[in-house]
Amino acid sequence: MEGMKGAVLITGASRGIGEATARLLHAKGYRVGLMARDEKRLQALAAELEGALPLPGDVREEGDWARAVAAMEEAFGELSALVNNAGVGVMKPVHELTLEEWRLVLDTNLTGAFLGIRHAVPALLRRGGGTIVNVGSLAGKNPFKGGAAYNASKFGLLGLAGAAMLDLREANIRVVNVLPGSVDTGFAGNVPGQAWKLRPEDVAQAVLFALEMPGHAMVSEIELRPTRPPSGPR
Repeated sequence: MEGMKGAVLITGASRGIGEATARLLHAKGYRVGLMARDEKRLQALAAELEGALPLPGDVREEGDWARAVAAMEEAFGELSALVNNAGVGVMKPVHELTLEEWRLVLDTNLTGAFLGIRHAVPALLRRGGGTIVNVGSLAGKNPFKGGAAYNASKFGLLGLAGAAMLDLREANIRVVNVLPGSVDTGFAGNVPGQAWKLRPEDVAQAVLFALEMPGHAMVSEIELRPTRPPSGPR
């Protein structure tokens, strides 16, 4: 592990992009807090990553956010960055979505990110600044069939993050969006093992890049696509 760097809270950290990001940042010397609902997987990952802080919690619950941020400051003395990565997908035609499914997707992907920003900002201000990285999706710009709830959540995330960037940049808090296309994670029922897709590690590299920009500069958006999609732009 490289020399110790900042303290980063990562949501959705028990699998997929969140897990890959946690592994990469830990290897690069960051102190990592791991937030996810799957406590068993979270504890197993924390056991692998020396010094990592497991933070079982649901991004939809404000109390879980308050506890996670407080735990980061207690354990590491600061919070220097937040990676808003947790997300769910329910893919159905709009007229077949239930209200419960709609709320699950919007509350996790959009309200969860809002709550993360809301609770992280005071901690970032206490240390004089920091970075918020939102792992969105190209689905936040490109609607697709069956994606009404997911598209709405990711379009909304771009609006939230854009306004947050303008609110926070003068306080030395950078807000960055990472927008991957298709990622091989088995997300939303997709079959994993599809070689043409991006890897979770590719997205983790983009998060690392965003965190390690010089302090006077900010890349506000990073789009990632597979090199060779099976057909058409993705």
